[in-house]
Amino acid sequence: MAADFPSLLTDDDLHWFNEGTHARLYEKLGAHPGVVDGVSGTFFAVWAPDAERVSLVGDWNGWDPASHRMRARGSSGIWETFAPGIGKGALYKFHIESRHGGYRVDKADPFGFLHESPPSTASIVWDLHHRWEDHDWMNARTRENALDAPMSIYEVHLGSWARVPEEGDRMLGYREIAPRLADYVIEHGYTHVELMPVMEHPFRGSWGYQVTGYFAPTHRQGKPEDFMYLVDHLHQRGIGVILDWVPAHFPTDEHGLGYFDGTHLFEHADPKKGFHPDWRSFIFNYGRLEVRSFLLSSAMFWLDRYHADGLRVDGVASMLYLDYSRSEGEWIPNPHGGRDNVEAISFLKQLNEHAYREHPGVQTIAEESTAWPMVSRPTFVGGLGFGLKWDMGWMHDSLRYLSHDPVHRRWHHNEITFRALYAFNENFVLPLSHDEVVHGKGSLLNKMPGDRWQKFANLRLLFGWQHAQPGKKLLFMGGDFGQWREWDHDTSLDWHLAEEPPHAGLRKLVADLNGLYRSEPALYRFDCEPRGFQWIDGSDAEHSVVSFLRLGDEHEAQVLCAFNFTPVVRYGYGLGVPRGGRWVEVLNTDAEIYGGSGVGNLGGVEAQPGGLHGMSHHIELTLPPLACVMLRGPTS
Repeated sequence: MAADFPSLLTDDDLHWFNEGTHARLYEKLGAHPGVVDGVSGTFFAVWAPDAERVSLVGDWNGWDPASHRMRARGSSGIWETFAPGIGKGALYKFHIESRHGGYRVDKADPFGFLHESPPSTASIVWDLHHRWEDHDWMNARTRENALDAPMSIYEVHLGSWARVPEEGDRMLGYREIAPRLADYVIEHGYTHVELMPVMEHPFRGSWGYQVTGYFAPTHRQGKPEDFMYLVDHLHQRGIGVILDWVPAHFPTDEHGLGYFDGTHLFEHADPKKGFHPDWRSFIFNYGRLEVRSFLLSSAMFWLDRYHADGLRVDGVASMLYLDYSRSEGEWIPNPHGGRDNVEAISFLKQLNEHAYREHPGVQTIAEESTAWPMVSRPTFVGGLGFGLKWDMGWMHDSLRYLSHDPVHRRWHHNEITFRALYAFNENFVLPLSHDEVVHGKGSLLNKMPGDRWQKFANLRLLFGWQHAQPGKKLLFMGGDFGQWREWDHDTSLDWHLAEEPPHAGLRKLVADLNGLYRSEPALYRFDCEPRGFQWIDGSDAEHSVVSFLRLGDEHEAQVLCAFNFTPVVRYGYGLGVPRGGRWVEVLNTDAEIYGGSGVGNLGGVEAQPGGLHGMSHHIELTLPPLACVMLRGPTS
């Protein structure tokens, strides 16, 4: 071991780290191959301020703590060393000897770029070399990710999207899955994929939401360069990549971040703030500035080094409230006596400001399920600074409404129309995510009431409802071809169903809905603005019919969207329209090619003079059973 060596950490690095503003700690802490006085080796550095001693242990020294002692960097709490002869591929951990209670532990590297595939837990010295070929995408993504651009997101769990049954049902590697996933996404008209957490995690059953490696893609499906290849390939095919990122909590596994140096270093010491009762996991101490630097650096790492186009931040609601999932007496009020977690709020604002300043073309997306105001509004007007927010209310209301037998829907009409009261309070994503098809909730198809035909018709209706509504779209894998069973993270999707009628018809409908959404500016231009939506009639509870217009710029065609939530065909149904001329039927979820009954409007209808619903003209439509129809109006 070198007795004297230069440090990668400058005094500025230490200052920024300690003040909670260092956004690229991954360049300084962790393991970095390098050369000192002509000798190749690796620089190692770890933050453990309450350690008495820290040693570097690995497969080259027999995991002997006495072999490679690390030096303390002044009072910074950082320990560092340079290990000659140690290079890419070496296994290592940090052996911590705490000042407190004789605590001894071997910890994986919090900044490791690669870790052993679970259940093994050592970190691996690695680099991040990849020749990126996605220049065209990166130059264009500001436009592709804009709020006035179409965004239809395919949510994917890479470990169970597709497997190889003839090889022990093994998972596809990152490089294997790249062309297959890109082909599927393009064929079905999605604009983006959202990957459930790819960060290293010890327990597959957590789906990646219990992260131990905040700077490493899981080794289960390949190396860092393999995951870079996947992102690069998707970009070259014109597909955006959003990554789920989890700053709300982390697991208690001994090799991870918990009780790192014999103290509650990353987590809050008081379990009323530092332990999550639902997930049985630790909660980050957002008031500790060095922890902020760690999390900020992790977020920027995936944007900087892996070219991610966005981060969907998991568990934001749990971060905002000190009493989240806690009863009276189980939580600690903030200094003002309230329930808001002011430290977490401050961190989220800092995160979003930094992300958009450094990467203006990305989007940050909040999984936030409460009525917290201005989640997707800029921080300078008092918002949290996210670009988009999941509309959990729309999802719950829509699924609850469609779960009713159609004969009873007239009594629940407000469930399907309520969203209009808040639809533009935030920039929304309309999610039909993995959370809705697990833990006994049933698949989307099995949530629908009625016989087999009605189940498919109701699901087609739901997808039409989603695509017509203002807001970006998200659909979890398997839902688009109507998988019958719940999602299982340990098995492949039931791809054999995708080619069978009416599953194939459902898949065709999703592709056509995505295609229509992307081709009709009225359906996306003002997804996040009130001027993009106008009711025709939202009050016909008696017939369970809803109708509205989607609007683009003045010179662009309007799109009329009408929904019949009953199996009764409505003939001659009158609707007001703002323009005369022919209204062309551009989509009908009851079409035979989708598995429907084929009831429709023979390609379109002519608008007649005479006011209805406060408009200058009217049309008479045939509304198919349990179906959505969309008609493109004449341009002005």
